[in-house]
Amino acid sequence: MRAVLIANPKGGAGKTTLATNLTGHFANAGKAVTLCDLDRQQSSLRWMAFRDPAMPPVTGYFAGNQMLINLPKEPDWVVMDAPAGLQGYKLSDYLRLVDKVVIPVVPSVFDMAATEDFLAAIRQEMRGRRHAIGIVAMRVDPRTRAASMLEEFLKHFDIPILSYIRNTQNYVNVAASGLTVFDPPRAKFRRDVEQWQPLLQWLEE
Repeated sequence: MRAVLIANPKGGAGKTTLATNLTGHFANAGKAVTLCDLDRQQSSLRWMAFRDPAMPPVTGYFAGNQMLINLPKEPDWVVMDAPAGLQGYKLSDYLRLVDKVVIPVVPSVFDMAATEDFLAAIRQEMRGRRHAIGIVAMRVDPRTRAASMLEEFLKHFDIPILSYIRNTQNYVNVAASGLTVFDPPRAKFRRDVEQWQPLLQWLEE
């Protein structure tokens, strides 16, 4: 079993979009995948409730009211969708449970300011495993000024930007049906799937 935590202290950064689409990728690759929803809003589990049973299966559970001591060993992958504001001992315990941490960041002044202390805390907590931390730039084109601003902001953290996920309604539309850009019909989402490849490769390393 391998586990990945999707975390950012700010709401609306794209955590659930990343978590659900990652589970969709693993499911479509024939992997057994469990989605662990740590957020009391349970957005990930609501997404699962809409999922067509004919699609590649995803299991999941809510763990927002308890401290996880262990993760399930049966699946190939566990994807953990963290709540906004995760910090302190809970963050430390979750970091010990996972193999990789993915931090979605929206390149706005407000989002970057809200994420700064969180990034510093994670770097300290994982100082011996910094290769296991990665950033995903959400709702941004890498050729834009906003992307350059984000890259400049992240320089002193020494955390790589793994992928740039464009701003598109595709993610909203598939989520409404419990689907992902990795579910059929894939041809419709070819451009989106291509943007995920650096992140997916990094997770498999």
